[in-house]
Amino acid sequence: MSSEDFKPFVPAEQKMAEFTIKSILLGCIAGIIFGAATVYLALKAGLTVSASIPIAVLAITLGKRFFKTTILENNIIQTTGSAGESIAAGVVFTLPGFLFLSVSESRQSTGDAFFNYMTILILAILGGALGTLMMIPLRKSLIVKEHKNLPYPEGTACASVLEAGEKGGNFAKTAFWGLGFSLVYALLQKVFHLIAEAPTWATKQANKFLPSAQVSGEITPEYLGVGYIIGPKIAGVLVAGGVLAWLGIIPLLATLIDPVIAAKQLIKLGMLADITKPGGVGGWDPLTHTFADYPRAIYQAFVKQIGAGAVAAGGFITLLKTIPTIVSSFKDSLGSIKNKDEKAEVKRTERDLSLKVVALGSLALIILMAILPQIPGDSIVNKLIIGLLVIVFGAFFVTVSSRIVGLIGSSNNPISGMTIATIMGTCLVFIAVGWTGKIYEPMALVVGGMICIAAANAGATSQDLKTGYIVGATPKYQQLALFIGAIVSSIVIGVTVRILDTPTTEMLNQGITHAIGTEKYAAPQATLMATLIKGMLSFNLDWQYVLVGVFIAITIELCGINALSFAVGAYLPLSTTLPIFAGGAVKGIVNWREKKKTKSAEEEEIAPGNLFATGLVAGGAIAGVIVAILTVIPSVNDNLGKVNTETFLTQILGDGGYQLLGVIFFLIMAFVLYRISMKKQEEL
Repeated sequence: MSSEDFKPFVPAEQKMAEFTIKSILLGCIAGIIFGAATVYLALKAGLTVSASIPIAVLAITLGKRFFKTTILENNIIQTTGSAGESIAAGVVFTLPGFLFLSVSESRQSTGDAFFNYMTILILAILGGALGTLMMIPLRKSLIVKEHKNLPYPEGTACASVLEAGEKGGNFAKTAFWGLGFSLVYALLQKVFHLIAEAPTWATKQANKFLPSAQVSGEITPEYLGVGYIIGPKIAGVLVAGGVLAWLGIIPLLATLIDPVIAAKQLIKLGMLADITKPGGVGGWDPLTHTFADYPRAIYQAFVKQIGAGAVAAGGFITLLKTIPTIVSSFKDSLGSIKNKDEKAEVKRTERDLSLKVVALGSLALIILMAILPQIPGDSIVNKLIIGLLVIVFGAFFVTVSSRIVGLIGSSNNPISGMTIATIMGTCLVFIAVGWTGKIYEPMALVVGGMICIAAANAGATSQDLKTGYIVGATPKYQQLALFIGAIVSSIVIGVTVRILDTPTTEMLNQGITHAIGTEKYAAPQATLMATLIKGMLSFNLDWQYVLVGVFIAITIELCGINALSFAVGAYLPLSTTLPIFAGGAVKGIVNWREKKKTKSAEEEEIAPGNLFATGLVAGGAIAGVIVAILTVIPSVNDNLGKVNTETFLTQILGDGGYQLLGVIFFLIMAFVLYRISMKKQEEL
């Protein structure tokens, strides 16, 4: 079907309420909620899931039922809200890297001063605006002309949800069940501690068969939901990387490496103050020259750098595989801009914001980056070069991102690979003009961060525009909604990042001033970006460990397996990937039991299991953010300690019994997910 033959759900000549105050307000609320939840999930697991479907479900339930919204207003709600999730992903994947740049003489990161609320807010808004701006001239070529060739799976599924809701479809009930179940589970786990947070099995260093091996799992609802959504194949590859790291590499290194060597490596990385002082990562004891948690010490000292090399290589391989798509999509986009007929009569469903908005917006972005004091750089010239690099890389990778998500969906968008390529290109430009050393590292991260945010937002924007094209929305109203959603969501994203970064009393006692970067919030992608920048500009990277990871990724790719998923699994703690694998296993069992052929994207996205799983993800992540906020307030944190049942249960059941109880609760939740997944929508 050509674009001329396509008929949207709402005809172009039909007038209907669309860009209204209530639709924008409801969309902003959704963006705030899912933006905060995405920050939490991305910091912990380095993963995100598309918020478009759950927001569309909420729109047809709350909007249509209580605010009498039309299908086009519901589309604006979904469009505005989805900006929060995509911008949050871009922010968390890069900007915490400020904390992990080269350390100054005062033992602080050279980027520490830039990891503040205003800088995060400004970069989030500018990056989000860049992604939307660059998509304005691309909509006609990628969404309209390529309608038959680029399915944009999440966008098409969203349109199906909105249309079904208009016809009376009942989807939200299952998602709300998942949300409620998840909140209750999280309350029992994070507030009352009736459920252990991370049951762990570990061998001793003296074990001659498998020394310092460790198997653990953060048995949370959001991880189970994420695993179900991404499916058994990706979840299996993800956990495989963790198995190699925690049951292979760590026991091997624990056998070969003296603890003193590991301690010296931690000192070099800034994770241990001095070899004569106790504490630090892993609990160093200077008297006995041992660690209280040797697997963790080995992981932080060596395995994370191996994992970083693997993730970098995996992202770059993914990017190389898409080069034909990159070249063709960029050519098509330039051609569509040249052939645009401004004089033709424009129907409602074809009205975009003017190209003048793109030109003036890009110029304004460069000027703002040059004059704002929150942007790193010691002169206006420095900042102008940063701004120009952002526009050049942004125009290129926004096109790439949009084309790729049109084929494989936003969840599989290789944003990390694009960001890695941007950072490497930026660093090479810096080296060419003689900008080497620690002071230029924050500037390189700004370029990478803004491109990551822009590419992530462009992917989500493309899905939204596809939804709008199918249902018959007005493109310029969607584009305006995306700008609004980006600004409002960015306000809350910055607050959420700063709250989650607040260290606990225990962390402060260990000399840890940032919660981000610890096992609580690993921020794997951001750590990788900082590692690359340091390696290229300061020449202080431990290449021997990084190259091990590079060749692991190459080996996995040669075996026909997605190297990036495996590499992320090797980089993350096994406690993160194991419960995700459990969710993928549930999905695998459901698929096996159904004994059906492959379903279409629309059917898959709105199936009961997926809706319940999105509820688990949203509920668990929201509960995590709320508890994190409460623990920052000293008086509330003290009261939370009074309702903690962990000590009482451990006394009765023993430490092993208490952890086993947590596993039982997690299995019950997995069984509930399985049972709901096996039911038809009409049975619920």
